[in-house]
Amino acid sequence: MTLEQLRIFVGVAEREHVTKAAEVLNVTQSAASGAIAALEARYGVPLFHRVGRGIQLTEAGRGFLEEARAVLGRAAHAETMLADYAGLARGSLRIVASQTIASYWLPAKLAAFHERHPQIAVELAIDNTEGAAAQVLSGAAELGFVEGEVDEPALAHWHVGRDPMVLVGREDTGRVDEDWLRTERWIVRELGSGTRSTFEDVLRTRGFDPAQLTIAMTLPSNEAVRTAVEAGAGVAVLSRLVVARALKAGDLVELPLGLPDRAFHALRHKERYRTRAADALTDLIKEQVA
Repeated sequence: MTLEQLRIFVGVAEREHVTKAAEVLNVTQSAASGAIAALEARYGVPLFHRVGRGIQLTEAGRGFLEEARAVLGRAAHAETMLADYAGLARGSLRIVASQTIASYWLPAKLAAFHERHPQIAVELAIDNTEGAAAQVLSGAAELGFVEGEVDEPALAHWHVGRDPMVLVGREDTGRVDEDWLRTERWIVRELGSGTRSTFEDVLRTRGFDPAQLTIAMTLPSNEAVRTAVEAGAGVAVLSRLVVARALKAGDLVELPLGLPDRAFHALRHKERYRTRAADALTDLIKEQVA
């Protein structure tokens, strides 16, 4: 069993598609298929169900995925520790961020980091808050940046920014009260999203059960939610960063719900080795926030 086989297996398992995984991993489709076949043949255990043209993880495959991620995380950690002895002259930094942060808040900071440390290669993965925390916990990423609260004793977390949240729709509806909240059609992010959990927490603090919302669509990205609202499919709560241009252009209007700002947090594993590159990025962010 090789690290390359594990890397390919994880890529295929996460996408449940050999061709897409091969493209992302920069290997041929035959190489990806061969790596999976070699693992299954060596141990005599099927890792995927072949259903028509699609694939799905078997029970053994689901268990192996967790172990494979852990091994790859440890290997990446060992590589990072050795590279860190060269200081900031070379190396890589693996980070993960939730969608709003990765798309709107973090890019300018990464550009400034690259100006200071051009020899450090930054690898950014995008996941929702729960997924980002899982990647930092497993060692797949050294730093995470999320919107939602993360309750994990093994992870250190600290405030790095604030994000105004707004209720938007295609047209002004006037007063927003509990009856309106119940009857309006809502476009929401998936469970585990920081955007969704923040909105639901606000409703609970105001004595309103989120289960009473009429959810018309559950979509996997901020941009998909915004586009659906622009098309008149319903209303949504999103980061002002996501809807700023649409509000300015008149494609959306802000509705009067009076939402508080939410906090952006950074995550790091408490017991893993801290690289100089990660410290340099967090120091730069502190400078910009101060």
